[in-house]
Amino acid sequence: MNDQQRADGLATRTVTVGARTIHLGEAGDGPPVLMLHGGGPGASGVSNYSRNIAALARRFRVLVPDLPGYGKSTKGVSHADPFGDLAQSMLGLLDELGIRRVAVIGNSLGGACALRMALERPDRVSSLVLMGPGGIDASRRLPTAGLKQLLGYYDGEGPTVEKMRTFIRDYLVFDGRAVGDDLVRQRFEASIDPEVVASPPLRRPKGWSALVRLDVTRDPRLARLETPTLVLWGTEDRVNRPSGGASLQRRMPCCDLYLFSRTGHWVQWERADEFNAVTTAFLARPDVGATTP
Repeated sequence: MNDQQRADGLATRTVTVGARTIHLGEAGDGPPVLMLHGGGPGASGVSNYSRNIAALARRFRVLVPDLPGYGKSTKGVSHADPFGDLAQSMLGLLDELGIRRVAVIGNSLGGACALRMALERPDRVSSLVLMGPGGIDASRRLPTAGLKQLLGYYDGEGPTVEKMRTFIRDYLVFDGRAVGDDLVRQRFEASIDPEVVASPPLRRPKGWSALVRLDVTRDPRLARLETPTLVLWGTEDRVNRPSGGASLQRRMPCCDLYLFSRTGHWVQWERADEFNAVTTAFLARPDVGATTP
């Protein structure tokens, strides 16, 4: 592990997990909370949660990795079972950190990974906070326009600034005017890493059987999952359909659902103050059990 301290107080290090290295940001003390970012091109942990880390670190030990395939972590994700591959990698990260049990926050792809972690190892996940998670009713409808943009980013002419600007401003958030050029440029520069361009972590699934494998709601274990869960979804989400929130609530025994009006796919960024408040309150509930490691 190589430790560094950033000017903003966020400690960063590299953790070896099997054959991979995981870039990890860490802040705060208290019960551990693992924050998993989305799967859009150019995504990374700290950038995805730039408006949330400091607020949550006041109460919790916040762990913010770059998922495999993204940021400064090892590239390459199993296309046969991306959610399972990422989940096993994150469980391995917890092993390396000596953390027995953790609350997991996940946005989009990170939400699908978080759910898979809880399904595979419910003893390791104390609670879930999911924002527009992927893999919900994935095989029951055609992909959304936003998901097509995400999965097709590396197709054709390949990555461009204009593609990134369109994806973020027209599909990722409700009000694209809130997204500055600096964020667009930052995401674009991260998206053109040669290793990522050669093998993008998310690709368009080929055929119905591939969609079934990605459909978390077809997993019979979901109905038996007692993990306290908070689902947050923007009503104007153009990447993952907001109806997925009610679908999860019907299937999961301990699932609370909040819908945010005039909000897109990036609840934690668009409605940061409310996200930070409701997430902190949820994780601090005695029955939820964000516990010491």
